[in-house]
Amino acid sequence: MQTVTARRWQERSSSPDPASVQELVSGLQVDRLTAHLLAQRGGADLTAARDFLEPRLQQLPDPFLIGEMEAAVTRLVVAIQGGEKIAIHGDYDVDGISGTALLVEGLRALGAEVDYFIPLRLRDGYGLSADHLRQAVAAGARVAVSVDCGISAVDEAEVARQLGLDLIITDHHQPPAILPAACAIVNPHLPDSLYPDKELAGVGVAFMLLVALRSRLRDSGAFAAKPEPDLRYSLDLVALGTIADVVPLRGVNRILTRIGLAIINQGQRPGLKALAVAAGIRQVTCGNVAFSLAPRLNAAGRLEDANLGVELLLGSDGARATELAALLDGFNRERQGVEQQVLAEAIAQVEAGKGGEFSLVLAGEGWHPGVIGIVASRLVERYHRPTVLIAVDGETGKGSARSIRGLHLYQTLQACTADLAGYGGHAFAAGLSIAAERIDSFVVAFEQAAAAVLSADDLLPVLLYDGEVLIEDLSLPILADLQRLSPFGAGNPEPLFLLRNARAQQVTPCGTGHLKFSIRQGGSSLPCIAFSYPPHWAEFLPGEIDLLVTLQSNEWKDRVSLQLRVKDIRPAQDA
Repeated sequence: MQTVTARRWQERSSSPDPASVQELVSGLQVDRLTAHLLAQRGGADLTAARDFLEPRLQQLPDPFLIGEMEAAVTRLVVAIQGGEKIAIHGDYDVDGISGTALLVEGLRALGAEVDYFIPLRLRDGYGLSADHLRQAVAAGARVAVSVDCGISAVDEAEVARQLGLDLIITDHHQPPAILPAACAIVNPHLPDSLYPDKELAGVGVAFMLLVALRSRLRDSGAFAAKPEPDLRYSLDLVALGTIADVVPLRGVNRILTRIGLAIINQGQRPGLKALAVAAGIRQVTCGNVAFSLAPRLNAAGRLEDANLGVELLLGSDGARATELAALLDGFNRERQGVEQQVLAEAIAQVEAGKGGEFSLVLAGEGWHPGVIGIVASRLVERYHRPTVLIAVDGETGKGSARSIRGLHLYQTLQACTADLAGYGGHAFAAGLSIAAERIDSFVVAFEQAAAAVLSADDLLPVLLYDGEVLIEDLSLPILADLQRLSPFGAGNPEPLFLLRNARAQQVTPCGTGHLKFSIRQGGSSLPCIAFSYPPHWAEFLPGEIDLLVTLQSNEWKDRVSLQLRVKDIRPAQDA
């Protein structure tokens, strides 16, 4: 199987009505290019577009619309008022770490006695731990609340029932056919959930639980003699987990992330401040949360103990925060080395002929379960196939899967249940457990399921761009105006534009595998930077080319200028 280098370019959506664009230009005082994108992403209606540009907490839907929220809040009110201990059980990824810290901090502020637990990936595995539920009861807990896990924990819920422990499950993963018998399940995907936004991260579901609980406590007079906690200051944790879990940054997630990023940059949480310093970040954005902060927090759960991440986020001691951030930074470097080794072995398997036409399912004895999800993502980028990597340990295997547009992973795994011991996840990411003896059968079943829904065209990556522009129409003020559409990420990507019939000049390699040049179109030119460019671009650059670019600012010697970041190049084509 060859590395995929060619990409199809496709406009993201049809052009909006010019009259609607002009209404946005006049009504919102934005540039026409910004108005064009706003009509596509935020709606051509003036009110909807204004809400998109200016997200506010008042726009959030009623959290009691989420399935079984009423039952969860009722039980937690009784626990708080009766002084019952509450045990939080999180997951070991950033969504689970941030959600655990959020609930511990929020519930304590609301008057609860709270303890928490996050499983060790290698010892405990994914999901609710029956052993922890027993430990929680032994420590005096009467209520347990899961974060970012539990929707498939049928057996563990039965253990909780037998122990007399009231289990509240908060999760955002797809519900299976048989649900756990819990005190309450708070999940926007439940069939009876009326919540209009189904795409919350686990930390987002946990935040809605706190909002609903505070509302109910307020109605009961709980804050008559003491200040009411301001949950806005916990939105830094919500933004962290939401970005890291790659859920779409639209609707509720956009509101939570936009406000949460602003709070992160106020520097009020010592742990996040120390983590940003360790990562060399001055201004926290969606991009460096995803590629710098989240990997460092994830490294704790992948190689060591995710509870260190919770301690970092909850701590108030700056010196201890600096110590923990340095520790996580070291774990991240170690994780990168392990990841590169597994990636090299996986690529070697592919080059040796492993893998089907429509999918990759690879297994390795001794592969570290903490990095196979990242390596699966790297393989999807390289080969553009839905990919499952399985870390085999004796007679069992743990798998992580990543997908491409056109194949829903959770539904595909449903078609392979005969070979699996367990599974769960989303459309683009999932996890599974499997007996080693069933792997060969699973390889065949997964390839058949993928072939049933994917076509040859699906195996060629598509780059979606937002419209065609001319160099002469681009400027720093336009870049500033486009930034009002941020935060950019899944569901609200950074604007990508097509430049036609241009010519590269002063082409100069820089750094390790990067390229700098200027691009001329007519009488106008702008500097460009291309990071980690593929070698085949070199054959295009002497002639006329089309480019897909994003706009960014470049600071050099106190001077700020506009430059283009190149995403792809092809020989110039007729429009």
